[in-house]
Amino acid sequence: MNQPPQTAALSNISASGTGQVPSVGVVIPCYCESANILAVLAAIPADISRIYCVDDGCPQSTGEHIERHTKDERITVIYHERNQGVGAAMRSGYRAALADAMDLIVKLDGDGQMDPAEIQDLLAPLLSNDADYAKGNRFYRLDGLTSMPLTRLFGNVVLSFVSKLSTGYWQLFDPNNGFTAIDARVLELVPLDDIDDGYFFEADMLFRLNTLRAVVVDVPMRARYGDEKSSIRLPRVTMVFAVKHTINFFKRLTYNYLLRGFSVASVEWIAGPLALGFGLVFGVSQWMQSVETGVAATAGTVMLASLPMIIGMQMLLSAIHFDIGNEPRVPLRRMFSGRGQHAPGKPPDPA
Repeated sequence: MNQPPQTAALSNISASGTGQVPSVGVVIPCYCESANILAVLAAIPADISRIYCVDDGCPQSTGEHIERHTKDERITVIYHERNQGVGAAMRSGYRAALADAMDLIVKLDGDGQMDPAEIQDLLAPLLSNDADYAKGNRFYRLDGLTSMPLTRLFGNVVLSFVSKLSTGYWQLFDPNNGFTAIDARVLELVPLDDIDDGYFFEADMLFRLNTLRAVVVDVPMRARYGDEKSSIRLPRVTMVFAVKHTINFFKRLTYNYLLRGFSVASVEWIAGPLALGFGLVFGVSQWMQSVETGVAATAGTVMLASLPMIIGMQMLLSAIHFDIGNEPRVPLRRMFSGRGQHAPGKPPDPA
């Protein structure tokens, strides 16, 4: 295998202002990627310290394929005896990178849809202490969307809006983008055992990062689509994602607005739905009674139904407005400066 190409050296920017060159590990979950993985590995910049390829019970034996056809000493192949999902593969890769004391850890897919040359762009917000976690955004450059399959385009738009509610990151888009980078000290705070095993992994990571108050940013990237085939079954995944996003939404509200802190928004999240629900139920019941008896509802009855709905809706809108403004702004990386690789005590994690 040819030597990986040289790119802008990481030594141009020191890690956390310490003057030391950060070590970067790249984790690649591998499942049926034998057709593209060698080209992906060959394109990874030379200043990347380690590469972890996780063969997730691949029927094509992608791990063995890598070991037979590469001589890059940076590569470590991790094997799962059975397929456990991309989340489980990333969990193994993350732990291996943490064990090797990597400073920054990148997730890169093995299907060739992500350009390894853009790893430098992905790392930039972390190296400048502006973010704890960076992710790609394929929707920033509209000219590149023409190559995206229509079903993926529609599905990603819908999931992006739903994800804003469940994760609390209202300014992000393309939540299931798998091109990501994270500070290892922040990753140590993430309860990896609780992260979803499957394709919900990226969205679940965002939910967990929000509960840690980590700063997450989008980085524009170009998506490259070829003849690769996705193993995602949209109808099934859509229903599963809807349920999991709903669960995470209520978990996040409970953790951020009841357990971690209490504010006016906490009251609004509780009282708003109760008032809106009471107004709807009472109004519908009175309307049905009027239809059955033929007697019009009084003005007082109409007000008793409509006023709680108006107040409840206003409370919900106010709570959402507060939640948008409550998005994390100060990176955890800044708190780690001068503390070496030891992160502060781990906060309580929502179940």
